[in-house]
Formats: sequence, structure tokens, C-alpha cells
Amino acid sequence: MPPTPDDLPDDLTDALDRVAAEARPLAEDDEVAQPGAGPERFALALCELDGTEHVAGDADVGFPVQSVVKVFTLTAALQQVGEDVFRRVGREPSGDPFDSLIQLEHEHGIPRNPFINAGAVVVCDVLVGATGSPEAAVAAVTDLLSGLVGERLEPDPAVLADERATADMNMAMGHLMSSFDNLTHPVAEVVDAYAQLCALTVTTRELARAARFLASDGVDPRTGDRVLAEPLARRVNAVMMTCGTYDAAGQFAYDVGFPCKSGVAGAVMGDVPNRFGVCAWSPPLDRAGNSRAGRAALHLLSERLGLSLL
Repeated sequence: MPPTPDDLPDDLTDALDRVAAEARPLAEDDEVAQPGAGPERFALALCELDGTEHVAGDADVGFPVQSVVKVFTLTAALQQVGEDVFRRVGREPSGDPFDSLIQLEHEHGIPRNPFINAGAVVVCDVLVGATGSPEAAVAAVTDLLSGLVGERLEPDPAVLADERATADMNMAMGHLMSSFDNLTHPVAEVVDAYAQLCALTVTTRELARAARFLASDGVDPRTGDRVLAEPLARRVNAVMMTCGTYDAAGQFAYDVGFPCKSGVAGAVMGDVPNRFGVCAWSPPLDRAGNSRAGRAALHLLSERLGLSLL
């Protein structure tokens, strides 16, 4: 069982500093995910439900949210259409790379889960239909994430340009799903909406804040506003636990033991229900596409603070 607040160390910031010191060197042996963001970049942040923040390292350095935004696209879709979103996307681990086409063809254009790229494109298509336009879909997710962070987020123009220039695989997925009638709007518009969302600039501190609504039964602790009904918040946490870290989801459950979602910019965002949101950031990735040092940091944090739910 996770600890109660009274069980946690008096100085969580000191605990984060010690974890960061052990985990950070593990980044140095791997490739760097983003140009200019080498293994010297590392951050760890924890935000309690009452708003108290504990950080270590480069917690206020910005980076593109990338695939971590899939948590918020799914949340926005659940706000708009409820669990009907799962008529078009599954809830199972894929067992394949996050941008694989093979499984998608075998399963007639139905992505395994909303946290692989094909699933995110379908969720964006749902949002375009629910909100009325790609622009409105992008605004819905951007407004949601900005509200949870407490600051207005904007896309990085250079990152967005790169996302658009390297969108061929997502376009291919979109056209394949469209051929199975699982994409209902122009593929280029839907894929571009997803690209805009991946390019939003965030920090480690901000993602730890943003995750707190999932640790608080769907309520944003900062405002008291309900983001999702309690059962839907549990659904998001369940899919994060089983699908949020690509082919390493089982290992994350074993090592970390609470819901997480990773992105190729090196962030791993998670939440410990009824306790806090947490995020680790280190750009070098492992073979599964997850932050090498970030994964180690969350494992150490979970072990030291007894955070595993399993």
C-alpha cells in the first residue's frame, strides 16, 4: 500500500536529490533523444495534492511534451464523448513499437490502445468530430493541459516544424485506419493536430502538477474543478499502468508500480493515487523509447518511499 502523508520522509526534496544523484549517471551511456539536450539534463519533480512541490535538477527547463500529451488527448476525448472513445481504440498493450503498422493492419485499423501513435491519431479524430474542427480539438487539449499546469502552454515552432517534416509514418497509419473507416476526417488535418499537441513546451515541474488530477479521483486539486468523473480517472490510470510505457509497461509495473506515461523527449509522468503527481526527465532513451535515467529515478523513488500500488 502507498504510504500516508505522515509516513513520508520529512524532507522529500532531500529524498529527490539523493535519488537524482544515483539515477542521473545512468543517462550517459545511451543515445540522446533531442538535439542539444544531452545526458547533462536531468530533472525530478513531485507535486503533492496540496500544491507543495519538491524538485531536483533542471525542473524548470522546457522540452516538448511529445507522447505524454496522449494522457491529455485521451482525457479531453473522455470529457467530450465518454467511454464511447473506446469503440474505436482498444485498451490492451501492443507488444510492438509505438509506430508499428503491422498490428494495425492485422486488427482492421483498430489501434491496440490510445498511447501508441495510431491510437493517439484516432483519439484526435474523435476530438475533431466532437469539437467541430482540428483547431478546436487542439485548443481543447491545450486549454486542458494549461489549466492543470496553471500557465498557458505554447508549441515550440522548431519542434512543430520537425514534427510536420517527419509525419510520414503517422500519415501512413492515418490512411490505413481511414481505409478501415476508423478515421472520419481528413488524415492530414488530424495528424497535424496531433503534431501541434506533441510540440507543446512543458517542464518537469509542470507535468508533475498536471498529473495530480489522476491522483485525486479526477479532481484538479489546484482549482477543485472536476476534470473527469472518478470512474473515468481510474480508467486513464489503468491504461497508463498497462500501456503507458510502450513495450516496457510490464517492467515499469514491476519496477515502479504506479501509472506512468513516457515520451520520446525523455519525460516520464506518473501519479500515486491520493498522494501526488510525479515526473522525471532525462532525454537519453532506452531501446523501448523510455528515458533510461527517468525510469531508474522512478524505480528508486518508489522503492525508497514505498509507492508501489502492487
